[in-house]
Amino acid sequence: MLRGPLGAGNVFVSDIFHEVDEEVRREQLKKLWDRYSIFIIALAVLVVAGVGGWRGYEWLEAKKAAENGAAFEAAVTLAEQGKHAEAETAFAKIAGDGTAGYRVLARLRAASELAQTDVKAAAKAFDEVATDPGVSQTLQDLAAIRAGLLLVDSASFDEMQRRLAPLAEPGRPFRHTARELLALSAWKAGDAKDAKRYIDMIASDPESPQATRARVDVLSSLMAGAGKS
Repeated sequence: MLRGPLGAGNVFVSDIFHEVDEEVRREQLKKLWDRYSIFIIALAVLVVAGVGGWRGYEWLEAKKAAENGAAFEAAVTLAEQGKHAEAETAFAKIAGDGTAGYRVLARLRAASELAQTDVKAAAKAFDEVATDPGVSQTLQDLAAIRAGLLLVDSASFDEMQRRLAPLAEPGRPFRHTARELLALSAWKAGDAKDAKRYIDMIASDPESPQATRARVDVLSSLMAGAGKS
């Protein structure tokens, strides 16, 4: 082990090398900063601007959603007051320039209001939602069911099957209503076989609502009384 002046000298030399090393690192960092500082500052500005822009976008979207919600409630109030034309106009406005969630709901409600005065036009409006690839499958099915409800008294059984048979399949969310409409349409067309087929589908489905079962029981009784069972 080194002791005395020699050991002290080694420590001194080590300190010098350490200071030189630190100086070299500082010089390198200074050169890097001089060369790239403009890019670093620009990147920092972009990050801050990006975060601020996103926060601003979120605020604007939340504000617009709140405004759409208030407009939607106002349109619902008009509908409840029987002011169907005014309600249809209000829903159509939301459907045109509202946020994504409210646009589809407004289209459905606008079609419902239109049904008060023009059934065919309302069914067409529901069909447009039912075939819109930008709408969720559940809402597409709902729109198709609403169109079926409007047309069950006028459309042929073949037309109703084309519209609703896929919706009557197991697992579809509105299968109970689809089956009931198809049973009713078949009965109106004098097709007892298909009417019974859809009635049996309702009876055998443990998830069929009690109200639906009660209505098709009445239909079964009408068929039996008419000698069509």
